[in-house]
Amino acid sequence: MKCPFCGFEESKVVNSRRSREGNSIRRRRECAECRKRFTTHEVIENIPLFVIKKDGRREAFAREKIIKGLIRACEKRDVGYERIEEIASAIEKSLYNEMTREVSAKKIGDMIMKRLRELDEVAYIRFASVYLNFKEVSEFAKEVKTLINK
Repeated sequence: MKCPFCGFEESKVVNSRRSREGNSIRRRRECAECRKRFTTHEVIENIPLFVIKKDGRREAFAREKIIKGLIRACEKRDVGYERIEEIASAIEKSLYNEMTREVSAKKIGDMIMKRLRELDEVAYIRFASVYLNFKEVSEFAKEVKTLINK
């Protein structure tokens, strides 16, 4: 590891710890030459993941889109941002653990729906109303009735 201060190529690790999400390691290093300390983050290189949209287009997986959808669904509900992050991380981890390069947008939507159903029923219905693309009020009412019966 090259020192950002003097450019010397040897350093020792003074402290290591996992990030909160568990997907990287933070290392505090000390340069063997100038003795200044600096921080590095070590991450595992992931296989690029592509999402296959309804119309057949492919686009790079974007965790931010999951978070954005969850925030919209959970707006004005008693769901903290930390919980939204946890759900997005769990979904992302699950997708990468499958070791496939492509995943359907439907699969991601279903994963979000499952977690929202367990988390908050109103957030679930909000997300479902957009995701399931209800054409009529009767479809919406049917989904609410299903939720009530469970």
